[in-house]
Amino acid sequence: MGRGVSPGGDRARPDAGGGAALLVVGDVVTDVVARHRGPLAAGTDTAAAIRALPGGAGANVACWAAHAGCAEVRLLGRVGADAARWHERELAAAGVRPRLVIDGEAATGTVICLVDGGASAERTFLTDSGASLRLEPADWSDALLDGVARLHLSGYLLFSERSRELAGVALAAARARGVPVSLDPASAGFLMRFGVDRFLAFAAGLDVLLPSRDEACLLTGLSEPGDAAAELSRLVPLVVAKSGAAGALVARSGTVVAQVPAAPADPVDTTGAGDAFTGAFLAALLAGATAEEAAAKGCGAGALAVRQVGGRPPRRGTGGAAEPG
Repeated sequence: MGRGVSPGGDRARPDAGGGAALLVVGDVVTDVVARHRGPLAAGTDTAAAIRALPGGAGANVACWAAHAGCAEVRLLGRVGADAARWHERELAAAGVRPRLVIDGEAATGTVICLVDGGASAERTFLTDSGASLRLEPADWSDALLDGVARLHLSGYLLFSERSRELAGVALAAARARGVPVSLDPASAGFLMRFGVDRFLAFAAGLDVLLPSRDEACLLTGLSEPGDAAAELSRLVPLVVAKSGAAGALVARSGTVVAQVPAAPADPVDTTGAGDAFTGAFLAALLAGATAEEAAAKGCGAGALAVRQVGGRPPRRGTGGAAEPG
């Protein structure tokens, strides 16, 4: 069970009215990013540059939305007491209003991000979800939607029973108020184990789906990203398939209506690039952009994300995120 919210939760209590805020519900974790050159040497040492940074798909999306100019971004997440204050400070510094439930039993989630130091800067994750997927319906209040124009759910919520129940409660509450809901599937590996049919049953209640190319293909069984995005848009009104260096596809009513090119970038670390796209995309929608215009903003944010280490936007006027402590 949780032990209430961190001090920032009190400051972040939503006020009624306005209707312009973005509420993100999702994971808050500590990323340990290890950038190594060459293959990992089994059974011995591999030299690497290692940093501990704030992360989590949900938290990253919230921070990128704020970075992209969204006037008010709120985040509901769950952390352990071990790193609650650090995460709260980092979120607030990024312009996000955090409501962090402190878990009395589990530590903050941790992800080991192994980043290939080569040209692709591809990453592999080792994930201990910890407190992040222990969000539960008791952590929800319909008052969180006061003044909210859009709700975004991290797909990671679906991968544990209790956080999946919370996601269902949040989705139902948003639909009752006419608040559109978006979701990013988050992980092809977890999605495969969760089950495509179960995921699609949940997705039927969404307004916007933001899969990666691989996730779109997995969800449809189709090999071409365009065909997959078009097929998913028969279920969800707006589908935006993120394709990395190939840009993004926008699909509605069974048809791809736009192909948005990627912004050029020399990648250093691809961690969080999809989260950056999603955050900037949602901020642009809230500002009145079309889906195609918003996807272009998302591609720009993704290009910025891969040029730096970690999954959060650059901190204006500082050297980046502080170390835990």
